[in-house]
Amino acid sequence: METITDYLGNDHKRCDDMFAEAETCVGDNRWAEADALLKAFNDALEHHFAMEERVLFLAFEQAIGSSEGPTAVMRMEHRQIRAITAMLQEALAKRDADAFFGCSETLNTMLQQHNMKEESILYLMTDRVLSGRQDEIISAMRDIDATA
Repeated sequence: METITDYLGNDHKRCDDMFAEAETCVGDNRWAEADALLKAFNDALEHHFAMEERVLFLAFEQAIGSSEGPTAVMRMEHRQIRAITAMLQEALAKRDADAFFGCSETLNTMLQQHNMKEESILYLMTDRVLSGRQDEIISAMRDIDATA
């Protein structure tokens, strides 16, 4: 049985790898590729956030009877990450590598901290609290449409 920690941890890695590719393209002045990769990264990130916010967090909050605590913190951090990715898109549209890399450094630091909190605390809590429902929850997360 796949755990929530493994499933979402692997998705973190997938998103991180996409972003690293976009950074490489900006560094090489391959702007069209960077545009496509940043879009793919943003789509993957939004899908990841949708899986958490619309499926995992709701199931966890229902199980513990509260929407306060770790899920509220993660939602706030998602908003902050979205704001930084918007600045990245703006810098990329202007072909401003300096601004892009300034924002990307901030984003990388924030994502590392955010992902560590999720992987070492929240996901482990959800695996424990939602024990026996992992397959159902992972299936629902796979089926989520981030654009809806």
